[in-house]
Amino acid sequence: MTRSGVFLAVIAFLGLLTTPAAASDRHAPDLVRTDLGPIRGVVTAQFRTFQGIPYAAPPVGELRWRPPQPATPWQEPRDASRPGNVCAQAAQLGQPGSATEDCLYLNVTTPARSGKRLPVMVWIHGGGYSIGSAAAFNPSKLVSIGDVIVVTINYRVGPFGFLALPELTAENPGIQSGNYGLEDQQAALRWVRRNAAAFGGDPGNVTIFGESAGAGSVCLHLASPTAAGLFQRAVGQSFSCAYPTTTKEQAESDGVRYARGLGCQDVACLRAKPVRDLLPSWGNGWPVIGGREFPLQPMEALRQDRFHHVPVLWGNNLDEMRLFVALEFDLLGNPVTPQVYEQVVRSLHGPAADVVLRKYPVTNYPTPSIALATVRTDYGWALSTCEHVRSYSLFSAHPRPVPVYAYQFVDRTAPGLLRLPGFDEGASHGQELNYLWVNYFGTLNPQQETLSQTMVRYWTNFARSGDPNGASLPRWRRYSSPRDVLALDIPPGGIRPLNVAEASNCAFWESLRS
Repeated sequence: MTRSGVFLAVIAFLGLLTTPAAASDRHAPDLVRTDLGPIRGVVTAQFRTFQGIPYAAPPVGELRWRPPQPATPWQEPRDASRPGNVCAQAAQLGQPGSATEDCLYLNVTTPARSGKRLPVMVWIHGGGYSIGSAAAFNPSKLVSIGDVIVVTINYRVGPFGFLALPELTAENPGIQSGNYGLEDQQAALRWVRRNAAAFGGDPGNVTIFGESAGAGSVCLHLASPTAAGLFQRAVGQSFSCAYPTTTKEQAESDGVRYARGLGCQDVACLRAKPVRDLLPSWGNGWPVIGGREFPLQPMEALRQDRFHHVPVLWGNNLDEMRLFVALEFDLLGNPVTPQVYEQVVRSLHGPAADVVLRKYPVTNYPTPSIALATVRTDYGWALSTCEHVRSYSLFSAHPRPVPVYAYQFVDRTAPGLLRLPGFDEGASHGQELNYLWVNYFGTLNPQQETLSQTMVRYWTNFARSGDPNGASLPRWRRYSSPRDVLALDIPPGGIRPLNVAEASNCAFWESLRS
C-alpha cells in the first residue's frame, strides 16, 4: 500500500503571567480567558476539558494552501464543550471522512485541581499525513495518573496539508509549499506557549509527542529552526528520524501531476475546486524539505548539529509491519503465499534477496504473511527496527549528545486493530496507543492495564523532568548502546532491557548496505 494508507520566549512568558486575557477565573473553573477570548469548558470531579478551541483562522477560500493565519478574537465566552471539526480527509481504516476545511482547533484537558504549574504534553496524531483527528484521543489516563495537561491538535492533512507546487512556493518566498500541516502544528505550539499558564500549565515545560506520521512530525520539528523554544522534550512512537522525507523536486513534480489530473494548470483553478473533487485522487503526500522552516532532512540536521538539543524518548513496536502486510494482502482476501513471499523479498532486496531468504526462511514462521512482516519490520522502511537503532545512536552518540530513552513495545497479547480471523497481529503498528489513550480501539485486561499505567507514568515522568524513571518503576537506562532498549511487556516477560539490534539482526542488515 502507499505511504498515505499507512499511516510540530521568556519575555512573552513573563508578560502572559500578568495579562488579564491569560488568566483563569478562580471562581469559575470552567471559564478560561485565552489571549483570543474567554472559553467555557466542562468540569468534572477529575478533569477540566476545553474542546474546539481555534488556534488559527479557518484555512478556507483564499487561505487554502497558505500558512496558518491568526484567528479572530471574540468577546463573549465561547462554548468549548465539544470538539471542533475534523480536517478534510477521505474515509480510511474504518474512520469516517470529512469535507470540512474549517478545522484548526485543539483540545485541552487538565486535572480538576492543581496548586502548581503542570507540564504540558502536546499530541500530534498519526495517519500517514492523510487521516486522523485530535478528538479520537481520550487523555484522561495521562492527565489523572501523570498530573499533566494534555493538548490534542488538529492539523491539515492530505492535499490540504501537503500539496507542493512551484506556484504555491512562489506565493510565500522563503517558505516551501507542501508543509501546511506542519505549519499548523507550529502555530498550535505557539498558541500553547501563549496560553499554557491560563490553564495552569508551564509554558517552559512542553513535550511534543506523536505516533507514526505524528512522530515523523516530531522529527521535523526537532530539525526546524522555526520551532526553537516551542518545546523542551520530544517523544516519538513508531517512526525513525533516520528515514528521509520528500525532496522539493519530487514533491513539486508530484503536485503538478496531481493538479493536471484534476484538469488544473494553476492554483486558482485548484482553489476553486470543492473538497469532494480534491480528495479521491490524492495519493502520496509527505512533508517537504526546503525553505526556512524545514531546511534539512532530520538525519542531516543531526549530523550537522542543527537540531534542538532536548531529551528524547523514542521507540517502536515488535511487529510493526504486520498491520501493513494484513492491509495489503490478508484483508483483501489474498494472504501471502510462499511464492509471493519470495517475489516480494526479491523485489525489495534485489541482488541480496538470496541472502535474505536464507536468513528468513518462510518455513520458520507460522505463515508467509508473518514471514514477510518480520522482514519488513526488521529492515523495512520508516518503521523498521534497525532504522530506529540508527536514530537512537544519532542522538546519543552525537558530539553534544542529548538524553535518549529507547523502548520497544512487545506485548503480543495487545488488542488488535483489524482482528482478522487467522491473522495474528502481535504487537503491531499503533497498538501501543491503546495503552496511553483510554479505549483507543479496545479494552485492556488486568495485566495489560498494569502495563498501561506503567507506560503512562514513564511518559508523564519524562514530560515532567526529561527522565522517565520514578518510584516503584522498573529502571529505564539512558541509551548508550542497543542493549539499553526497554522492552514493554506483560508477564511472564515483563518490563526488561532488550538488545533490539541483536533480536532484529541489525548487523546482518547493515552488512547488506556495504
